[in-house]
Amino acid sequence: MPLSPLPAAILSHMISISNVPPPPLRNIPSLKLPKHINYGQLNALCHIRGQHSTSCCSIQAAHNTFLKQYPKIFVHKNVRMPELTKLEPKRKSIEDREQSQPKPRDDSHNIAVHVRKVHGCRSLCGPKGFEERIEEFIAILKKMPIHRTTYENHIVWKMLKLVPDLTSQLTDGHLKTLSKSVISETWVKGSTVVGNEGFYVILKGLARPLTKVYKHLIEGNEAKSSLKSQSFRNLFYNEDFRNSIVPEMYLGSHDSMLKQWNTFGTLEVLPQAASETQAYTVVTEDDCEILKISAKEYAKIKSEKLKLENMQKEQLIRKCPYYVEWPTLSIYELIALIKWKKFPPGHVMVESGNIISYVAYINSGYCNIYRSIIGLVKLPPNKVKKIRKLVYMGKLKEKESFGEISVLLGVPFTCTVITGTEVEVAIIEDTDLYGQVHYPPVYNLDQAYLKIYGL
Repeated sequence: MPLSPLPAAILSHMISISNVPPPPLRNIPSLKLPKHINYGQLNALCHIRGQHSTSCCSIQAAHNTFLKQYPKIFVHKNVRMPELTKLEPKRKSIEDREQSQPKPRDDSHNIAVHVRKVHGCRSLCGPKGFEERIEEFIAILKKMPIHRTTYENHIVWKMLKLVPDLTSQLTDGHLKTLSKSVISETWVKGSTVVGNEGFYVILKGLARPLTKVYKHLIEGNEAKSSLKSQSFRNLFYNEDFRNSIVPEMYLGSHDSMLKQWNTFGTLEVLPQAASETQAYTVVTEDDCEILKISAKEYAKIKSEKLKLENMQKEQLIRKCPYYVEWPTLSIYELIALIKWKKFPPGHVMVESGNIISYVAYINSGYCNIYRSIIGLVKLPPNKVKKIRKLVYMGKLKEKESFGEISVLLGVPFTCTVITGTEVEVAIIEDTDLYGQVHYPPVYNLDQAYLKIYGL
């Protein structure tokens, strides 16, 4: 198509002066490739041979190949199947369980069982592996207490709880403290063990206690000689009886033999005169391993515990409002009379109109105070009925006390005190209080009464 004269002239002029600008550059927009297409398989699919051939066979083969490769161009996501819940096994009936359980072993012909029973190990030698635990226990006791770990002290504490003579007389806290200081002593056969310095537990071997034959000094009384068996609890004898006879040591019979877990000795620190009586002496029949709890160590533990308890009692009394300015001597007199007690929630400490039998210092928890009043209730028709109700008046909290005026002056309580939670209190019984506590002159009973009731 021929150009018009004007554009043709402009174009020819621009060509002649070589001033034709190149066309502007344009960026091709980037294409986002879909993630579900496999372009490698798509490229292979586009280059399948035979699609331009006129042969019927080649066209059919290319068609089949295309259909076979076509699903591969799509990327399939891995479908995560849900987890299958495990079916609980069917519970067996009681009859099936009894049939499946193994029958108890018949130990009637096992000589080892009878030997253990003869040696007094009926309750402690039952479970398998107990002998290994004893060996481990002795190995720990052979160490110096300062070299034992916390786990080893825990094992010692657990083993001490197996000794009935200890658990029946000592608290769990005392046993836990003693487990850090007990030791084991090895005594060869024929040794004489004097148990006046502590409490002893036989871990291995046998020992026979010594008894005393008391012979009268007066002639003709030999027939009245008495055989006194060893008593591991009673140490002191009558002074006149001891002066009138001469004791001679004598080995006890085989029936009094001390076996594993039997005990002897005392936890009381004895004076020198009492120690010479040898009331806690045994003679080893085998090589023995004997656990020793030092009487002095136990006395030290008791003293420290008593000191801590007295400190706790003193702090409790001093924090009560009416005892802040009391002198220390008077507070110490109260400390000696205090006993700890716990009361459950809802316990009536004292009822209105009654005289309480103790003074209480609240260490933990609180008590509710109620006043008993008589109210009038209208009833139809034009009738009035009297009803007694408890009205909440206030609360006694921690570090507060009550009962002093009622106990000292014999004044009945004008309110009812009921525990709101579990309450731990330090109490002083009225029977212990009379004639033993000297109140300071500055705080006589009249002043205390006026101060407490705000008069």
